[in-house]
Amino acid sequence: MSRITEALPDLRSLITGLAADFRVWFRRGPRTLDELESVVSVLLAIVLAHLLGARNIGWAAFSGYMVMRAQFSESLMRGCLRVIGTALGAVAAWSIAPYVVQSPLRLCLALGLVGLGTLYMALIGKRSYAWLFTGLTFAMVLIDGMAFPHASLAGFAQSRFVEIFTGTFAAVLVSGVSAVTIRRRLRMPQTDRSVQTAVRHPPIWHRAAFLHALQGAVALALIPWVWAMFHIEALSQSSTTIMAVMMVPLASLSSTSRAPSNRLLHRFIGCTVGGLLATGILLLAHPWPWLMVLAMCAGVAAGRHIENGRLGIGYIGTQFVLAFLVVLVPDSYASADIRPGVERLFGILVGMLLLEPVRWTFRRATAALKVA
Repeated sequence: MSRITEALPDLRSLITGLAADFRVWFRRGPRTLDELESVVSVLLAIVLAHLLGARNIGWAAFSGYMVMRAQFSESLMRGCLRVIGTALGAVAAWSIAPYVVQSPLRLCLALGLVGLGTLYMALIGKRSYAWLFTGLTFAMVLIDGMAFPHASLAGFAQSRFVEIFTGTFAAVLVSGVSAVTIRRRLRMPQTDRSVQTAVRHPPIWHRAAFLHALQGAVALALIPWVWAMFHIEALSQSSTTIMAVMMVPLASLSSTSRAPSNRLLHRFIGCTVGGLLATGILLLAHPWPWLMVLAMCAGVAAGRHIENGRLGIGYIGTQFVLAFLVVLVPDSYASADIRPGVERLFGILVGMLLLEPVRWTFRRATAALKVA
């Protein structure tokens, strides 16, 4: 925890920078258009997810947010890799589930080994986004199967795919329509965003990447034991947290880098603020679905504004939107219930609580070996 504390930015400077950044929130330009496209993509994803009978509408909405990019080719590439990885992870989990889901030990081994392999390839591979979602979906489906043993695991796998597909389809459609209409007419430049799917050519063996992936794998392997002891709902969100936080640029995996700690801190800040704000809105506005939708649109635009800013805290904006959508977007607007969203948010926080002790133990062990 000391490294996270050291990474904590000056709160006053952060608030001042955000306040200055939001003064230009409503000025027309590439950032505003990107925010509007993100809002439309999320709304379309929600509609499609309801029509196709998805179980977790918020996850479909977040997929619509994450795949949406100003450049159509990037949206299409991210969408294809996301869908391919999801399909592979869902099929793999469905295939192996009968042999592992009823045994905590075998489930731990499956989560750890597949998590290690997919996270390692996500760090060094050419198509990191696909590898990330293969491991992430594999873990989510198996953990849902563990938590709900009497439900159809094929149903969980199918729902995960539908959620990702609807969000991806919505984002690619909105991005494509915007590219040939609004962006072409206004001749707007593309926003400056990093492309996660860039081709890299690292060596097959990368010691730092393996040790980093091993930490994530150990944290994933602990999830079945947490379920056995505490029966915490929505632990599939914990696996999402672990995989997402440990997905950092390969160049940042030096012994002095604070990238994972900063990423964990930014996820905590974004999720906490987004979750608490969404909870308050849901408590006040759940009798009025239209008000919930308006609040959701404002939250998505605000998160994208932070993500596209130049304060170095873009990941806070991403995680703000994640928690905001997970809590505020109900699986049914006719009977909006705060409990599922809060459980999913708590699952995210559990993932952070699992990951940091594992990383601390690895750091202490590495320091002890160097001294020896």
